[in-house]
Amino acid sequence: MKRLLSLSIAAALSGLVLTSTAFAEDSAGQRLVEKGQYLSVAGDCAACHTTDGGKPFAGGLAIATPIGKIISTNITPSKTDGIGDYSLADFEKAVRQGIRKDGARLYPAMPYTSYARITDQDMQALYAYFMQAVAPVDQKTRATDLPFPFNIRFSMAGWNLLFAGDKPYTEDSSQSAAWNRGAYLVQGLAHCSTCHTPRNALMAEKQGQALAGASLGTWFAPNITPDMHAGIGHWSASDLASYLSAGHSPTGSQAGGPMLEAINKSFSRLSASDINAIVTYIRATTPQPENAAPGRLPASPPRVSELALMNDSASPGAQLYSEHCATCHQLSGQGSRGLPALYGNAALQRPVADNAVMAILDGLTPDHGQAMPSFSSSMNDQQISTLVNYIFSTFGDREVQTSPQRVAVLRAGGAPSPLLSIARGGMIAAVVIVAGLIIAGVVRRSRRKKR
Repeated sequence: MKRLLSLSIAAALSGLVLTSTAFAEDSAGQRLVEKGQYLSVAGDCAACHTTDGGKPFAGGLAIATPIGKIISTNITPSKTDGIGDYSLADFEKAVRQGIRKDGARLYPAMPYTSYARITDQDMQALYAYFMQAVAPVDQKTRATDLPFPFNIRFSMAGWNLLFAGDKPYTEDSSQSAAWNRGAYLVQGLAHCSTCHTPRNALMAEKQGQALAGASLGTWFAPNITPDMHAGIGHWSASDLASYLSAGHSPTGSQAGGPMLEAINKSFSRLSASDINAIVTYIRATTPQPENAAPGRLPASPPRVSELALMNDSASPGAQLYSEHCATCHQLSGQGSRGLPALYGNAALQRPVADNAVMAILDGLTPDHGQAMPSFSSSMNDQQISTLVNYIFSTFGDREVQTSPQRVAVLRAGGAPSPLLSIARGGMIAAVVIVAGLIIAGVVRRSRRKKR
């Protein structure tokens, strides 16, 4: 009887241990998935892999690039159309090196050059999230169709050898924990350099000018280094934290375009400690003097009366401003009812007027606060050019101007990249060189036979 009782107690204790172990494993697995979900937000994965009104991560979004539109892929765990049959090793190779399970090369519109910095632990968390918590969507996306030679995906192999790496981030022991966390996010998951670092003729980032500002074809990503004139050296830590968290700051900056999307879908959802870490790192980067505005700003807000604008002698720009802008931004450009002022606005202190043009063409739609409508259908290129030049001359840097031709280019999605011509010219040159070598070889053999 005692033996039976002992066996019963032992069995009960064993079951309790097994139950506790299983519970602990489930809890650890759930924490890993939750961590992966947070990391996917930090990496802004949904921005490219989810269409407006589409199912999460099902792909199909057409991403405009200087060499054509790249269609984002389905990254749900669908076994037919997504990444459902990817192992952790397959997933890592795609995210860090830009190589799919079938061996095909991804285009660097997928920022694998930055994601290479993701640590092994975070990669495991991301994999757990996408495989266990994302709903599979059996939906094919249309294929990317780029012009020759970029339609040959293997051409990316050479580019990767020159410009890509696959080493995870390692901490700098001489820096603080906040700096290291900020460096990890900025250099890796948040891939800030993808937009804010200028690129060379082969579309690779210029490492010596990290975060010094760059044109994205339409929008201009400004210099975000702590340079006092070209960058954001005059911003306080709280200014930058406010901008990243809410899309605006006391410096007169409001996010627009891709940055507004990044704030809506990513930065605004990060923890306060991660935002502060990013701020710590950004404010400690090397100041870069590139892309400074001329600096010809008005000393005080202009005095513009409604009576003056009603006068027939008012300029076309002033009349357009009165008709389309003054209701929200006031005639003096001081703003009203929480709407931003134009006088002192950072968007009017850029080296180019592209962002102001794009804001007028596309409008602004923040997650919180009032939206700015699009005027693309109500004003032509000449009118937008006239209006933007008036706004810069009156409220911003008066040496920065635009033209109807530039507005037309921006309306069309930006100017084509010279990279296509460079690549085709390079291939032609390579063919000529190979042909020349073959001919030279044939001639040499012919001469040897004659001897």
